[in-house]
Amino acid sequence: MKSLTLLTALLGLTTATSIRSEARPKRTVYDGYKVLRVAAGDDAAKLNKIIADLDLETWKGAAKVGGHADVVIPPSKLSLFKAQAAGFETLTMHEDLGVSISNESGFQTYAAGTADQTWFNSYHPYADHLTFLRDLVAAHPNQSEIVTSGTSSQGNTITGIRFWGSAGKGVKPAIVFHATVHAREWITNMVAEYQAWYLLQNYGSDATVRSFVDKYEFYIFPIVNPDGFIFTQTNTRLWRKNRQSNSGSTCIGRDINRNWPIQWSASGGASTSPCAEDYKGQKQSDAPETTALAATLNRIKAAQGLKLFIDWHSYSQLFMSPYGYTCSSVPAKNAEYQALSKGAVAAIKAVYGTTFNYGPICSTIYKTTGSSVDYALDVTGADYSFTLELRDTGANGFVLPAAQILPSGVEAWAGLKYLLANMK
Repeated sequence: MKSLTLLTALLGLTTATSIRSEARPKRTVYDGYKVLRVAAGDDAAKLNKIIADLDLETWKGAAKVGGHADVVIPPSKLSLFKAQAAGFETLTMHEDLGVSISNESGFQTYAAGTADQTWFNSYHPYADHLTFLRDLVAAHPNQSEIVTSGTSSQGNTITGIRFWGSAGKGVKPAIVFHATVHAREWITNMVAEYQAWYLLQNYGSDATVRSFVDKYEFYIFPIVNPDGFIFTQTNTRLWRKNRQSNSGSTCIGRDINRNWPIQWSASGGASTSPCAEDYKGQKQSDAPETTALAATLNRIKAAQGLKLFIDWHSYSQLFMSPYGYTCSSVPAKNAEYQALSKGAVAAIKAVYGTTFNYGPICSTIYKTTGSSVDYALDVTGADYSFTLELRDTGANGFVLPAAQILPSGVEAWAGLKYLLANMK
């Protein structure tokens, strides 16, 4: 993946000194960059060739016939792209990506010790996320604790929160959430944290919440790709992968959601190129984040059972079930999966009118091999395994305004509430 970088508005953002990082490559800015949604029509191959020939960044995978590509275009290539893609219908997502990122990234100072709803008014530096989780535990010391799931390739701890109900910890089936697998998907950590905050905050006053927390034990890891997330805040806002070096290549990073030991060798669901955003690695589980996260899932399953696994992503507004690695096979209880998904997306829509589509991953979005959702179901043995693509459908894409954080969390809770109430 070529190096795009963060606005000068974030140059003053720093993380705690305990957070390890590599020497910073030179920053550039996104000023003048445009993001265009280009309809492929019947000429997907032609559009993909133009994108490849101009070495342009895309926010989603290659365009398919009848589909589209969301393309990031620097000022230096705009006229050339417009000339070559003159026959394609386009929609402007971001007129000036630099301005959009600047508007998105107005970080508010977090008052340590509060852990209240104001947290969801803005995005936050990585160090503040760790403080927020510690503050949640401090506010609920008898039913929660900080947990970890190993370390990243640069030595940052994968930190989460664990909480339980009246029966105590370790005795009820577990629910596990992963978020910020892909570093640029900032909305996902905020939504995952909202679920933790809401469940703990309302445990004492809401009988439905209390019933869920008494029935299950929750493990929520809001940022499972800490190196990549830190990099999006200090260098490259649109970075996706981890920050692991690749032998024989100057390109950095693996897609840790293409690196799990499940159908890793199957073709068509990930890239073998170290420079690609969906690079699957030199071998399965060679990303330390993947190895650590898989070990944690399996340990939880063995100790207390794993009822539900959710991998939170953005963007596209999709509520998806396995499988990602094949479009010709579905889990044995696929009918139940689709019924649950249908009910969950109806519950989401009932809040603000936000429409989510649903279905198996491969047929709903695209083929993915070596993914956590397939692993959690078929290897770990979770009872249920889902992946959600949160807001929006492309008006803002990865650069979702902070004003949409709280609504995203609230509507996601509605979908989760339906799921928890109707799982067998």
